[in-house]
Amino acid sequence: MKSIVMKNFLLLMLLVVVSLYFVNADHGVPLTPGTESISPLSKEKVDQMLTDYGQFIHRTKADTSVAEMFPTIPESKYPLIFRAYPNFVSDGFDFPVGKPLAQNYYKAQEFGDNRHLGEDWNGRGGGNTDLGDPVYSVGNGLVTFSKNVCCGWGKTVRIVHHLPNHPDHPYIESIYAHLHTMDIQVGELVKRGERIGTIGNDNGRYSAHLHLEMRNFINMSLGPGYGDDIFGYLVPTEFIQANRP
Repeated sequence: MKSIVMKNFLLLMLLVVVSLYFVNADHGVPLTPGTESISPLSKEKVDQMLTDYGQFIHRTKADTSVAEMFPTIPESKYPLIFRAYPNFVSDGFDFPVGKPLAQNYYKAQEFGDNRHLGEDWNGRGGGNTDLGDPVYSVGNGLVTFSKNVCCGWGKTVRIVHHLPNHPDHPYIESIYAHLHTMDIQVGELVKRGERIGTIGNDNGRYSAHLHLEMRNFINMSLGPGYGDDIFGYLVPTEFIQANRP
């Protein structure tokens, strides 16, 4: 009797070990919680993950704190993605219009003016003369958000940039708002200077301009665009000039 029980116990343990092996092999990550960023995924699995995230579509509500105002791809996935695609790690930053140095553009509103949390970039012709002008990614990175949303933002793109050797900011985020068109989608990897959309006016709500934000506290809600609390926000021009290629 004891031998039968022991035999069944050993068989059960063997089944548990085998099942754990196949679960681990299927996901390509260790079973230990919190170690996902340590173990690399195959490039094929990273590609599939990016495709899956790119298919997520959220319904937007008139509230900038709801889930629809946050990036789709969680921060825990960034190490896996940039390890699989090291050519998209940051190699410096350019301006998002008139690349690389904002030629023929000016800042109509600075960071901090009227509690502004970004910079508004206009073509020198003023008005809607820059409507449809190209907007470029300020640096290599991962598109984490590409949606037409409420509350004055309009068509908005968010890109995360990996700076592995930066002493303060291993990841920073750039945000491009009021776009006329969005030429990329969530899960795409972009290069510095790659076109991501065009300057817009949020369907006539404003004169055409690009609202640019840069943040070192990534993946916050889009927020209001104005406020007294500047924690997590960078002055875009200062950061770009300090981190030119």
